[in-house]
Amino acid sequence: MIHKQRVLDSFLEYVQIDSETGNEKAMAERMTEELRALGGAVSTDSAGEAIGSNGFNVYARFEGTLPGEVLLYAAHMDTVKPGRGVKPVIRDGIIYSSGDTILGGDDKSGIAGIIEAIRSIKEEGIPHRTFEVAFTISEEGGLRGAKNLDYSRIRAKYGIALDSSGEVGKIITQAPGQIKIHADVIGKTAHAGIAPEQGISAIQAAASGVARMKLLRIDEETTANIGVFKAEYATNIVPDRVSILAETRSRNLDKLNAQAKHMVDCLQAGCDEYGATLDCRCETNYVSYHLADDHPLVSELSGAIRSMGIEPLITSTGGGSDTNIFNLNGIDSVVLATGMSKVHTTNEFIKVEQLERTAELLYRLMTTAN
Repeated sequence: MIHKQRVLDSFLEYVQIDSETGNEKAMAERMTEELRALGGAVSTDSAGEAIGSNGFNVYARFEGTLPGEVLLYAAHMDTVKPGRGVKPVIRDGIIYSSGDTILGGDDKSGIAGIIEAIRSIKEEGIPHRTFEVAFTISEEGGLRGAKNLDYSRIRAKYGIALDSSGEVGKIITQAPGQIKIHADVIGKTAHAGIAPEQGISAIQAAASGVARMKLLRIDEETTANIGVFKAEYATNIVPDRVSILAETRSRNLDKLNAQAKHMVDCLQAGCDEYGATLDCRCETNYVSYHLADDHPLVSELSGAIRSMGIEPLITSTGGGSDTNIFNLNGIDSVVLATGMSKVHTTNEFIKVEQLERTAELLYRLMTTAN
């Protein structure tokens, strides 16, 4: 079985390797080295060059003797900011950062669990199933590492991303798609004090459009938000351009498209009201997925979780992950929780017990014939 102190030590070491999005090289090199040392058939790619990162995706395959569906175990190597100089602190069985950075449990808790499970299997020399590993870059930067994976190298039909908050036992089988809206509202400049009637305020038109929108929680499946509303002018100039960046997410494709259309229509109505022009582009960043509760992968995971004395929680999420891209590329995939909490904040933490349970669950999956 797993070595509890070792999985903790590995996690503490991994979070101290700087790997903010775009700067994953050191972590990618470390994972390449460790997977090779564990006997995997390891390869890397040049995805970083395509997306402006100094890192690369890491692939590995471990041939086994036990029967069962080949599973892909995945986690991402990048972290959000502030993620440089992480100093982990353990208090009462809980790991925190020192308080001025994130911890990096998102997603190095998943990496630590995968590595420990493999290391324990190799150390004991026990039979295991054939499985694959993918450690990706730039997940936090828009799932770009997963989007640039070479899927011809991956033969698994089913995948698991270790990448969610919540306690071990949570299985995310449904996640939304996302559309980003890039819009410029174009007006006409004029002197605001001498001849304002000769201008068309892009801010006024854009604000009118945004005010018409249904935003934030639309329904249980759908959300929408304005992230950027930008115009910088002197107060004596009628502003002639506003840049807007917005998004909508939904687990229902029809609702996703309808909400994006609604937001664009509202901006157009604001422009029509004030005589401005709209230049708009909608970008589908990723698509939704949904695996049924009786899907073979979900059933297998539920059984493994129950074997640990934990009742599985099958649920949905409002966030995207590499799993959205895996499913799009024909790998039926879900997300498993690793126990991380308050991710993307300097208050992030994870219980040592949850690290151990993540590694134990993966060990059981890898060593159980199916």
